[in-house]
Amino acid sequence: MNAATDPFEQSAFGDHDVHLLREGTHRFLAAKLGAHSRRDGDRATRFAVWAPNARAVSVSGSFNGWDRASHPMSPVGDSGVWHAVVDGAGTGDLYKYAVTGHDGRVVDKADPVAAWSEVPPDTASVVWDLDYAWGDGAWMGERGRRIALDAPVSIYELHVGSWRRDPADPQRLRSYREVAPELVDHVLAGGFTHVELLPIMEHPFYGSWGYQTTGYFAPTARYGTPQDLMALVDVLHQAGIGVLLDWVPSHFPTDEFALARFDGTHLYEHADPRQGLHPDWDSAIFNYGRDEVRSFLLSSAEHWLGTYHADGLRVDAVASMLYLDYSRAEGQWIPNRYGGRENLQAIDFLRQLNNAVYLEHPDVHTMAEESTAWPQVSRPVDTGGLGFGYKWDMGWMHDTLEYMGRQPVHRRYHHDQLTFRALYAASENYVLPLSHDEVVHGKGSILARMPGDRWQQFANLRLLYGYQYALPGKKLLFMGDEIGQRAEWSHEAGIDWHLLDDPDHQGVWRFLGDCNRSYREHPALHQLDCEPAGFEWVRADDAESSTLAFVRWSRDRQPVLAVANFTPVVRTNVVLGVPCGGFWREVLNSDAGDYGGSGVGNLGGVQARHLPWHHLPGTVVLTLPPLGIVLLTPDAGLGVATAPGVTGPDGQPG
Repeated sequence: MNAATDPFEQSAFGDHDVHLLREGTHRFLAAKLGAHSRRDGDRATRFAVWAPNARAVSVSGSFNGWDRASHPMSPVGDSGVWHAVVDGAGTGDLYKYAVTGHDGRVVDKADPVAAWSEVPPDTASVVWDLDYAWGDGAWMGERGRRIALDAPVSIYELHVGSWRRDPADPQRLRSYREVAPELVDHVLAGGFTHVELLPIMEHPFYGSWGYQTTGYFAPTARYGTPQDLMALVDVLHQAGIGVLLDWVPSHFPTDEFALARFDGTHLYEHADPRQGLHPDWDSAIFNYGRDEVRSFLLSSAEHWLGTYHADGLRVDAVASMLYLDYSRAEGQWIPNRYGGRENLQAIDFLRQLNNAVYLEHPDVHTMAEESTAWPQVSRPVDTGGLGFGYKWDMGWMHDTLEYMGRQPVHRRYHHDQLTFRALYAASENYVLPLSHDEVVHGKGSILARMPGDRWQQFANLRLLYGYQYALPGKKLLFMGDEIGQRAEWSHEAGIDWHLLDDPDHQGVWRFLGDCNRSYREHPALHQLDCEPAGFEWVRADDAESSTLAFVRWSRDRQPVLAVANFTPVVRTNVVLGVPCGGFWREVLNSDAGDYGGSGVGNLGGVQARHLPWHHLPGTVVLTLPPLGIVLLTPDAGLGVATAPGVTGPDGQPG
């Protein structure tokens, strides 16, 4: 077969692809651009790259001695795509594109759609196939219900490179496959339902933790091959654990080898620095108004969800996308066509992204890290929302950590930092995060931010976690916090796992596991996480004692009572209303001796009287442990509270 009749010799980028690319709706550029090897025995690779303003493009690599002149590429019509087939190039070969830019300069560029890359600091792309025999069919068939709005979703956030280092060589980064079995065991033991990986897309600077992405289709080679990452996802799925990936469509680094000024022009980014340069991170901002850029980002999202079986994408820095004046002073930004500060092109892109994701993968979710009061982030596009499945509740995170960092004697003056959230808790589908951002840049660890002596610090930490799990919203915790890491997180070292030899740290780990167990076992703690009917105050105004009491409801109206005491003073004879009489069993107590607490509680439960109190038909009298939270449920389900002197459903006087 000669070149004229061999389909492999022809460009894979057809007229329909050109139409979709220019329309900004192409979602499968990974199959059309980049490097694709011949699969019928002959060693040859087809290369394709979008560089519409380039004067010339050639491909050089380990197969031609890095000779820029050996393999010139040809334009595919007027599509802006350049194409070449290189005999002798195949899997494992290194390559770059020599792009003669619009400005006449020749720059060696990594492939924007490369499937894999060299281990940084080297920057060449690698010809690689993505074949893998998946074994997660059972998980894929049911994963939608595991991340649904009414499901218990408890996320363990981690950075692969610093989760667990090699004890024999702490400087060595372990591979995705090496991490997999120990990560599965840890996540299962802790009771988490999902893991979230800080960006594993290729990035030149390890210290960016992946948030300065250059390889939007390539997992970082620091931890192994694409198949190694697939194996990690596969093993987690087979163990019943979902996998979420951090993804950064908001900005990218300006390293010359990558996307910036790709064809000698500002192709992926805006030319005007008031639109195209991010002041916080000194990085480039995508031009969401360019159709081909939208196709690039849509295809990247599809690549991770489809090829790598990710169960969702956590979209980073959404607030920076929504506002044209984000982190900019007056005169340093350009208003939209109506004179406003909203980035209309980014808004359109986010809506398009979410529509595309849910069309192709209705059983996954996107999650927005959005730190402002932008309305309807997690509401459908057709009702005016941005279309995300969930939104991180950054306000809750900041308010709660600020409150918990105060000395208990001062907390009475800041009670509203706890109660304010109830005003907006059902306005979005929220995730309550205690994320990596809260344990870096001098903030210290979560444990180190707790006030008091050692005992009080651990009690405060358990109280914080119990409070997080009792509130409406899905849960997220960063690695190390589950064992009470005392040192601030460093990407250059692993978690201090030896702390689990200490009873206090072991107590935190044990308590968190029981929080996850209770969260899963009691529908009231998760079924109505995103609906106002799932939460009811019992007492919110006791600022003087720094206590809170509220009821969580299941769909069939089975309650869980949560009562928290944010002072180190034992509170006795605390009278509270409850939804029914009968015996209320204490199902979780953060002050239990097994967790390192003082053992103050209610001896397993209390008998409620059929006496109205706090607008509720029953009454309990509780003992509240110091710096503790207790959860109670009616032992036989919800009864019918009756007035005093009236026979109740159990035949006993009310």
